[in-house]
Amino acid sequence: MLLDFDLFRIENKLQPLRGRVLIAEPFLPGDVFSRSTVLLVQCNNDGDVGFILNKPTHFTVNDLVKGFPSIEANVFLGGPVSKDKLFFLHTAGDKIPESLPVLGNLYWSGSFDHLTALIYAGIIKEEDVRFFLGYSGWAAGQLAAEIADHSWVVAEPTVETILASDANFWHDIVKTIGGNAILWQNFPESPELN
Repeated sequence: MLLDFDLFRIENKLQPLRGRVLIAEPFLPGDVFSRSTVLLVQCNNDGDVGFILNKPTHFTVNDLVKGFPSIEANVFLGGPVSKDKLFFLHTAGDKIPESLPVLGNLYWSGSFDHLTALIYAGIIKEEDVRFFLGYSGWAAGQLAAEIADHSWVVAEPTVETILASDANFWHDIVKTIGGNAILWQNFPESPELN
């Protein structure tokens, strides 16, 4: 029996903008983006950049950066691009030079030395920062085409929701988008094995 995938489709009501989250439709193949949620941190004519919020690695930042202040901050897989580089989100704003605004008091990038100093000083705590290996990137027009092809649905989470996201975030945010998305929860990750 063949499934009618159109029954599971959600119409995209939001545009992909900085601070919004992409939710992978359940049929999106591949290990990296399957059931992923991606926070968009940059959207412009050159393309789009984001970080996967729900794919934790087995590393903490202290495992990867020698001499970094001791905090229990897990590192997440940010995406398939530049997986050998560490990126970060934070709520320190202009306390970290070269930070780029994302949403409300959430920023990305900036001076890693300043971040380190603020953590040593106790000004930034574990819950104020999120680390990623690699990032997700799309060339100009590529993400819009993927959304039109029903690979992603766009949502508007809060900063608090973003910073609290974990491995279950895809399931949690799917519940908030309504419509046929409720059926996504029961859709097998590998339908051919069903």
